[in-house]
Amino acid sequence: MGEKSSVKLHGFWASPFVMRAALALKIKGIEFEYIEEDLLNKSEQLLQYNPVHKKVPVLVHNGQPIAESLVILEYIDETWTDPPHLLPKDPYQRAKHRFWAPYFQTLFDLMLKTLKTEGEEQQKALNELLGKLDVAEEGLKEIFPTGAPSFQDGSPGYLDIVFCSFFGAPETMEEFFGARLLTPERYPLLSSWAAALSQVPAVKEVTPPAPKMVGFLKFMRQNALKSNA
Repeated sequence: MGEKSSVKLHGFWASPFVMRAALALKIKGIEFEYIEEDLLNKSEQLLQYNPVHKKVPVLVHNGQPIAESLVILEYIDETWTDPPHLLPKDPYQRAKHRFWAPYFQTLFDLMLKTLKTEGEEQQKALNELLGKLDVAEEGLKEIFPTGAPSFQDGSPGYLDIVFCSFFGAPETMEEFFGARLLTPERYPLLSSWAAALSQVPAVKEVTPPAPKMVGFLKFMRQNALKSNA
C-alpha cells in the first residue's frame, strides 16, 4: 500500500466489540497502536473521533476515524485486500454472514439482561436467550453444512469474529453463569464452533484472562442490582 500506514485502535479491555476490531487486525497481520480508554473519563480524542455515540471501538487509519465494530470489520477487509479475507467472495454467502452478525447482537443484549437482573426477570431473559440460540443452531447449518469450522487450515472470518466476541471464552461464561451455556447436547454446532475458536492463537491473544473478566462481570452485576433496588 505504498507508505506504511498509521493504525490506532481506541478501546476498552473488556469490550467484546473492541475485541472484534483487534482480532480482525491481528488476523490480517496489521500492526496497530492500542489506546486503552477510561470509559468513565473518556479522552478528548475519543469524543472527537466518535461524536455521535462516544463509544469504543474507534479505528483511526492515517488520521481518519471509523466507528462501530461491524463497520470497522468491513473497512479492514476492504482496505487491506490481501488474504486472509474476512468476508466470503460469493455475494450470497456475504449477505448471509451480514444477516447473522446483528442476530448475535440480540443474543448479547439478552446476555446483558441476565447479568443485570435476578429472579423471574433473569430466568425469562435466559429462556429467551436459549430460544434464540436454538434458532441460530438450526439456521447456521446453511452456512456450515458439514459442521463447525476447525480453523486448522484457515483463519477466522467476519462471522467467526462476531460470534467469537460473545462466545469465544466458554470457561469464562461457565464460571460466571455457574453452568455451561452452549452445551454440546443442545448446541453441537455452536459449542464446537466456540471451542474451535477458543484455540486459535490470535483469539487467545485478544481474549481477556478469565479471572479478570469474571471479576469485571460480577462487578457489573453488583452495580446493576444496586441500581435496580
